[in-house]
Amino acid sequence: MKEILSHLKDKKSLWFIIDTLKKNGFQAYIAGGAVRDILLHKKPEDIDILTHASILELRSIFQGQKFKTMGKAFPICMVNGIEISSGRAKFDLKNFPESDLAQRDFTINSMAFDPISKKIIDPFNGKKDLEDAVIRFTKDPEKRIVEDPARMIRACRFAALINGSFSLSSLELILACKDKLEPLVAKERILGEIIKAMRLKRPSLFFKALKKTGLLSKIFPSLDRCHDLEGGPHHGETVFEHCMIVGDALPKNLPVLRLAGFLHDVGKFDAAKKTAGKLTFSGHENETKALTHDLARLRFSVKDITYILSLIKLHMRPLTEKTTPKAVRKLLWALNESGKSGLDYRDFMRMRIADKKGNLSKSPYTISQIRFRLEKLFAQMTEQTAFQMKHLKITGADIIQILGIAPGPDVGKIKQKLFEMVLDDPAKNNYNDLKERCLSLQIKK
Repeated sequence: MKEILSHLKDKKSLWFIIDTLKKNGFQAYIAGGAVRDILLHKKPEDIDILTHASILELRSIFQGQKFKTMGKAFPICMVNGIEISSGRAKFDLKNFPESDLAQRDFTINSMAFDPISKKIIDPFNGKKDLEDAVIRFTKDPEKRIVEDPARMIRACRFAALINGSFSLSSLELILACKDKLEPLVAKERILGEIIKAMRLKRPSLFFKALKKTGLLSKIFPSLDRCHDLEGGPHHGETVFEHCMIVGDALPKNLPVLRLAGFLHDVGKFDAAKKTAGKLTFSGHENETKALTHDLARLRFSVKDITYILSLIKLHMRPLTEKTTPKAVRKLLWALNESGKSGLDYRDFMRMRIADKKGNLSKSPYTISQIRFRLEKLFAQMTEQTAFQMKHLKITGADIIQILGIAPGPDVGKIKQKLFEMVLDDPAKNNYNDLKERCLSLQIKK
C-alpha cells in the first residue's frame, strides 16, 4: 500500500487527527472516495477520516482546533479542514468499520484504509469491482436507493468516472425505481451531480448511463428525445451522438460551457422537417423552449441559463472566408450583448471547433483554419469599434439637445439606428458623423 501512504505522508493535519484519535482510544481510517481514487491512480480531491468517536467526543478531544459540524443524514464534522465521519452504524461498534461501510452507496466507495496496520478493509469486494469497472450497490441495492434516490444519478456519474458498467441487480433496481427521482430528490442535488459529471474526462459516458437507466428522460427530456434522431444529410451521426462528441471535446474546467455543448442541438427535434425527402433543421438554434424548461426546472441560475441559451443561439453564426467585417462586428456585438452571463468570443470559438469535430461527415478544423477565424475576430476587436451601445460617441442627453426633443422612447430608437450605422462603418463612431446622422433621422410616430 505504498501508493496510498505516499498520498498521505505530507498531510500533517491528517496525521495530527489520526494520532489524536488513536491516543484517545478511538479507531481511525481513511475511507470512501479517497481510497477509490488512489486505487485508480488519481490524486484524491478530499481525504476523509472514519472513526467510531461521537461528535461530542470529537468536540472534546479536538478542543482548541477549528471545529465545525455539518450534514443531516450522517454525523460529520470538520477539524482543521479535514472531514471526519462519526460512523453510520454506531449500534454495531463490534464490527466497526465494516458496519459503517455497509451503509455506503457503492462497493467501490465502501473501502477503508488503516494507516497504522497499512491494510485495506474491503468487506464488499470493492477493489475487485473497481478492477472490473463495475458499479454495484453495497449489500442491499433497494435499501441504498430508498435511503437516497439521488444515488441513482451518482451511479451514472461513477460509471462514467471508471468507464464502467452496472451490475445486473443495480441496473434492474434503477430501472424499477427511476420514477422515485423527481418527487424525492431536490433539483439542486441533481444539478450538483450534473456539474460534477461535466468535470469528468468523458461526460458523454454519464449521459449514456442516464439513458440506459431511463433517468435521462427524467432529467433532460429535451436531450433524451434526440437519441434516435438522424443527423440529416450533412452529418454521419445521430443528433444525440453528435452532442456527445461535442460535449466531450470542450474543456472540463468550464463545466457550464461543456454542458452547453451536450445540449446545443436539442432544438433540432422541434425544428426537424422533411424537405425534398431530406431531413432539415432550419432555425434549430432558436428552438430553445424545451431546453429552457429543463434548465429552469433543475434550478440552474438565470446567469447560467442565459449563458447556455445565448451560446446555442449564436453557435450557427457563420465565420468563414466570405464573412464580411460587418458580419463579424455584428457577431461580436451579439456576444457582448450576452456578456453579462460571461459569454465571449473564446466560448464561441471553442463551441465552433467542438461542433466541427462532432460532425463525422466532415474534417475538424486545422490549426491554420482556427487561426484564420481568430484573426477575423481580432481584426474587428479594436478600441475604435463600437460593440455595445455604451461605446457610441454620443449620449442620450446629446440626442435630446441636438433634436430638441423630450426624453422618451424615441431617444432609444435613434440610438439604435446610430449604433447600426457604426456597426456598418466603425469609422463613423465620432460625434460629428453621429450628430449629422441624428439630424437626418425621421422617427415615425
